Amino acid sequence: MLGLRFEHQPLSVFRDFAGFEKINPVVKAPTLVCDDGEVLMDSTLIIQYAEAVARPRSLFPLAPAALQHDLHLLGLALAATEKSVQLVYERELRPAEKRHQPWVSRVTGQLLSAYRELEREFAHGAHPVDSVTIRQAGVAVGVAWYFTQRMLPGTVPVESCPSLAAFSASAESLPEFRAAPYGDGTCQP
Repeated sequence: MLGLRFEHQPLSVFRDFAGFEKINPVVKAPTLVCDDGEVLMDSTLIIQYAEAVARPRSLFPLAPAALQHDLHLLGLALAATEKSVQLVYERELRPAEKRHQPWVSRVTGQLLSAYRELEREFAHGAHPVDSVTIRQAGVAVGVAWYFTQRMLPGTVPVESCPSLAAFSASAESLPEFRAAPYGDGTCQP
């Protein structure tokens, strides 16, 4: 969305651990290997770097009040994604007999709270969802919802968040989202 060219390698921290480790010994997704070979990790830091490279283009508003609100939404989306990942790890990596139900309940509660807050925000406000006006918060919210629905079906019922479901579906239909599909697809910049 910033007009930057990149190559996408869909490596899984589960299925492709050894391959991922060769690129980034920390095996943290996402990882960006810069043109000079330096490795950046964490989506927030990668986006900050991409914004610097793409200047003056930006996915963040300039006005402080609008930026504050977008960062609020982005924080909720990142929390929802983090809690989703924690639940996926519990289900995919930890044997059932070793799962600590109070922890699972706590993380699930945090996930549901993040989505309740996002639904409230998206139900009461207009959020652009086209290739020109979508902002970073919108990208993060769309991706977070789609990821949670794909990896944890039924954990956050779609009917409890109709505004988020509609927003995410609209975002996923954008050419930029279709060019970088979720899962093991290959990005086509």
